[in-house]
Amino acid sequence: MPASPIKLTDRIRRFWSSPAGGASVLLLASLAGFVLANSPWAAGYTALITLPVKLSFLGGRGPENIEAWVSDGLMTLFFLVVILEIKKEIVSGHLSSLRRIALPLIGAVGGMVVPALIYLLVTCGHPEAARGWAIPVATDAAFTLPIILALGQRVSPGARAWLMALAIFDDVLGIVVIALFYGAPLCWPALVGALTVTTALIGANRAGVRALWGYATGCVLLWGALLVSGLHPTLAGVVTGLCLPATAPAMCAGQDSPLDKAASVLTPAVTWVVLPLFGFMNVGVSLTGVYAGMMLTVVPLGIMAGLLIGKPVGVFGATMLAARLKIATLPAATPAGMLFGLSLLCGIGFTISLFIANLAFAGLELVVPAKIGIFAGSILSALMGWFWLRFRLSIK
Repeated sequence: MPASPIKLTDRIRRFWSSPAGGASVLLLASLAGFVLANSPWAAGYTALITLPVKLSFLGGRGPENIEAWVSDGLMTLFFLVVILEIKKEIVSGHLSSLRRIALPLIGAVGGMVVPALIYLLVTCGHPEAARGWAIPVATDAAFTLPIILALGQRVSPGARAWLMALAIFDDVLGIVVIALFYGAPLCWPALVGALTVTTALIGANRAGVRALWGYATGCVLLWGALLVSGLHPTLAGVVTGLCLPATAPAMCAGQDSPLDKAASVLTPAVTWVVLPLFGFMNVGVSLTGVYAGMMLTVVPLGIMAGLLIGKPVGVFGATMLAARLKIATLPAATPAGMLFGLSLLCGIGFTISLFIANLAFAGLELVVPAKIGIFAGSILSALMGWFWLRFRLSIK
């Protein structure tokens, strides 16, 4: 007997409010970009994403087209939401103690160092290719979370929290890498301006300012200063997120904190608008001129090796070493085999990997091979992690 309209509506509502719903929209938007880039409408697609949108008062370093505004502007909100998530977990969630923070943080560091070293080893002797060393270092939480939720009881709650914390730390460390290694030459007056705005945001937090408009204004000013300074402007989202108060005023017990209010407004916008736009504009890779042998060139090989080998080895190895040295304890009800399967899922790079690839190979023909390596490595990592956790752990 078919489900009643009310029940069907409830199911649809639950799906679209779940991480799987957001990941589905991101995937569909990315596929739409890819299909358009390889269709008779490819010229129109290219014209759309490169449509000039330039603000003269931002100078020569300002975004010049729609794609650049999404990557350098709207993605600031994505990084802000990432910081809000991790700050909330640190204040009152799964990361509320140093020992709980240590395990995913150490795993994230291992999951960055080993893939980067493997990529540099593969691309040794190719200076231009070596510029992409940071491409395989990040884990995409937008895709890993729906996968582990779909696995249900095959992933323990503690392991799920560990992986999500690790993915968030991965993103944060990725932001730091972008800011330090993929910015433009520094403009010191603008850098001083950025430091001044940052100091003002910290002062507002210390003074107990709770008005979101003040932090929003500071974020916009900081974004502009960072843009001119040479550091990547998306760093403004990180700084603003760290400065947002995570508690409500004492006289307003029961009210949401500024952090919670910002997250409730920004998370849907990032999920349904920012990330799908980013995927639509960055996954649209034309296969014209692409040949099978391109997968064997150093850039795709380095990225795939970093995601498929470096990620699980780095994450799992660092995590088990931290547990063996008693720096941190493993999540409850989480055997080593489960952690290894989750470490395989850490090879899903996608969003941040695409972001770094655009910065590392801007203006070079290596962008397309890099994106192909990211797609292949991420898809294979997802499949390997899924099959390991779905079937391998069931074998007694």
